[in-house]
Amino acid sequence: MGVFKLRRVPSQPNEANRPWGLAWRSSIWFSTLVVGFGVCTDLIVYSVVIPVLPFRLEGLGYTGVSALVGYILFAYSGGLVISTPPIVMLCERYNTRQMPFVLGMLFLIGSQVLLMEAPTYWVMCLARIIQGVSSSVVWVVGLALLCENVPEEVVGRQLGLAMSGLSLGILVGPPVGGGLYNAFGYRGPFIFGIIISVIDLIGRLLIIERKDALLWGVDTAASQGKDVEQPPAGSDEKKEKRVETDDTQKDAQIRASQEPDDAGPSRADGQVDVPKSNTEGAQETQTAAELHEAGKKRISVFRVVGQLGRSPRALTAFIITIAYGLVYASQEPTIPLHLQAQWGYDSTKVGLVFIASVVPTLISSPIAGWLADKCGAEWVTAPMLILSIPWWLIVIINGHVALFIVAFAIQSLFTAGALAPITAELAAVARTFDEIGYAHVYGAFNLAYGVGSAVGPLIGGQIYDHTSRGWLAVCVLAAGLVLISAVLGFIYTGETSLLKRILPFLGRRKMNGNA
Repeated sequence: MGVFKLRRVPSQPNEANRPWGLAWRSSIWFSTLVVGFGVCTDLIVYSVVIPVLPFRLEGLGYTGVSALVGYILFAYSGGLVISTPPIVMLCERYNTRQMPFVLGMLFLIGSQVLLMEAPTYWVMCLARIIQGVSSSVVWVVGLALLCENVPEEVVGRQLGLAMSGLSLGILVGPPVGGGLYNAFGYRGPFIFGIIISVIDLIGRLLIIERKDALLWGVDTAASQGKDVEQPPAGSDEKKEKRVETDDTQKDAQIRASQEPDDAGPSRADGQVDVPKSNTEGAQETQTAAELHEAGKKRISVFRVVGQLGRSPRALTAFIITIAYGLVYASQEPTIPLHLQAQWGYDSTKVGLVFIASVVPTLISSPIAGWLADKCGAEWVTAPMLILSIPWWLIVIINGHVALFIVAFAIQSLFTAGALAPITAELAAVARTFDEIGYAHVYGAFNLAYGVGSAVGPLIGGQIYDHTSRGWLAVCVLAAGLVLISAVLGFIYTGETSLLKRILPFLGRRKMNGNA
């Protein structure tokens, strides 16, 4: 077991180099706001074209529009899936979050310009592939950054708040896209998306990662969400701590040394270094966090999926994520056409229907995340999915449009409420593996969601176009997948699943009955 000595390297000057607004730029709530707004921006850009593309393609003389829209949405998901492994690898190898976060937004802005000016169908697909790459950055890097910046005991709550950006983006995107398309033409929705993206970019440039805040004595992930102020890095006093490199003791020793969790390969003034071992003075200096991360940063996302696949909890979370992406993506190219065929709705009215369906999810995600922290993910995931199943079937009824809107809203309320506990569940599972970091596990989550959202539009579009009652078939398929997810969540989700909690109770009742 190697023993290392920590010493504080004074910086020259000290306070002059301190980042302005350090406290609020590295705070839990600013991190949550930036990541949540990033998720919101991603979904706005994704969904702003949903009510627009079918009518745009029809105006250009295309037929079989539902299938064509499905392929465009598939291109987005394809870019998301393909880009996830290299993003995870680079993110963990260089132990940085902000830089890829910023680059992802620049890609998003460029893709919107490309899609806005696309002269042909294949260029539109290319632009959506680039948007998928940007989306991968948000879901991998953003969620990992948030988990690293907040205390473990409130991860579910903060993830739930950030995930509400998903609902807000879907809420804003379709109606704004439809309205701007009718008012200003095809470029209107994209100009709106670019403006939102620039605002998002400013937030990403301002955020300070925990590893950088720790250099100035601010620990954003301190217990109970309170920043722990330590003497600044430029102090002349020398502190020495013994850091044991045994895997079972690294986390505790790293916190004691006040080192960042994800130190990068470069050195900043005032950084706490771990010099060479007492017995091996010729080695290069390492930070304590680099020792902690050494086993994580070389593992590939596919190996992560393989390792997590051996965990029933993680595998269940991935299956639910795939189902979630598939059922919603299968409806995206079909809902505008169903509303047009059944009630004669144009793009503006289709957008208003999306508003009614998404508003309840703004409440369900934060509450579900909070409940997951307090009670456990098992008490939220399966019940939410079970409660959504009847409403997936009620939307089939071709009655009054008010019934459709109410059923669609309640269905979204419960189904979206299951996603925040799933992200918290994956964070909990990641902490049980020595080699797996948050970027790894959310990269795997991104792959699962990408697979579902990639095949969903293709399945939905093909079913709707090639069956006599396409909408009925799409909804029955969705209800079946949600039911399977609910059963798996009941059996496996949580450290102690609902099934494991109920079986002893049923056994006691049976024994009492026999007595």
